Amino acid sequence: MPQNLPIFNLAERHQGVTPAIGESFTEAARVCLDRHHQSPIAFTIDDSGAATSAIVDWETADEKTRMAHANETDATEWGAYACALATTELARGLFAIRRAETQTGADYYLAAAGTRLDDLEKCFRLEVSGTLTRAHRKMWKFAFCRKSHKRVLAKAIFQLWRRSLVSRLKKLQ
Repeated sequence: MPQNLPIFNLAERHQGVTPAIGESFTEAARVCLDRHHQSPIAFTIDDSGAATSAIVDWETADEKTRMAHANETDATEWGAYACALATTELARGLFAIRRAETQTGADYYLAAAGTRLDDLEKCFRLEVSGTLTRAHRKMWKFAFCRKSHKRVLAKAIFQLWRRSLVSRLKKLQ
């Protein structure tokens, strides 16, 4: 049975996300999902060859929400944050514990639930990128790397196209 992709209430589980930021990310994800899909929709998460199904069920964005997220670039990036954080939570049991500083090559530090914040060297770094192509195809990708080793451990690409989201996590050498 597919699990729900937990794009809602991110702040309740991710200590590096405030309620206001989490809601903004979720609103942006709803606006982006509305562009090409109808709720609910099933997606496949391919985590290093282990496929998992996830259902995304959302309320269609109202006019005020669409107008608040009318900047497609920002909406795409913020929606990508919601989906990337929810996917890492579901697939890997990792949660955002802190927003990364500028020029670190990452957006969030991730760790297992209950991890103490005193040593970010033990965390994974999450880089998220959301883009919207001319063909109205949305691509969300993110990469994990250990800060202490500066080595990329995994990469995922999310592609919304023809009612499907495919993510591929591949270990990089």
